[in-house]
Amino acid sequence: MANINIDFTQQVVIDTQQQPWINSPMAGVLRKPLARSEDEVHITSIVEYAPKSYFSEHPHPQGEEIFVLEGVFSDQDGDYPAGTYLRNPPNSRHKPFSEPGCLIFVKLNQFDDADLKSVRINTQQAPWLQGIGNLQVMPLHDFEGQHTALVKWPAGERFKPHKHFAGEEILVISGTFQDEFGLYSKHTWIRSPHMSEHNPFVEEETIILVKTGHLPI
Repeated sequence: MANINIDFTQQVVIDTQQQPWINSPMAGVLRKPLARSEDEVHITSIVEYAPKSYFSEHPHPQGEEIFVLEGVFSDQDGDYPAGTYLRNPPNSRHKPFSEPGCLIFVKLNQFDDADLKSVRINTQQAPWLQGIGNLQVMPLHDFEGQHTALVKWPAGERFKPHKHFAGEEILVISGTFQDEFGLYSKHTWIRSPHMSEHNPFVEEETIILVKTGHLPI
């Protein structure tokens, strides 16, 4: 497969709900590729498991990061309902499946070699912390300048204009995220390059999954 959105100097915006599904090698598992290197090492995608579907056992040479969007995702270590954030460290492996079916956001082979911590967080149960202004933040992962968190925006909230050192990546979990460039509905994926700038705001309560500090400088 050819490179897809691997030029990290360019902003990418994808309304994944309008994007067509592509078959995976396993029956009942569909994909929407968001970014993929030709050698299939760097992969970011939305993946759908039909009820009672599974994927073959596979390794994660440079780690795997998952956020469960809908349903229940499972592997040999447990069941992970919607809202669960997972990190499987480099050289881990698993055999995933889903009994009721699920929708997940997946980032594969994008870990630092020294980032070896396994993470399992049910964000439906974890506490929110006070952020800047009226924002609420739920930290999920931090490693050497890279940060991942859920951010809850109350209706009508505006944030100051800011730049993204080493980039920013957003997946809209609920509501509608906005900035001066457009509106981003549920499950829209936005990847903004190093030192990009915007002035974000919302009109309705909105939750976003945010990763910063992980893109090339």
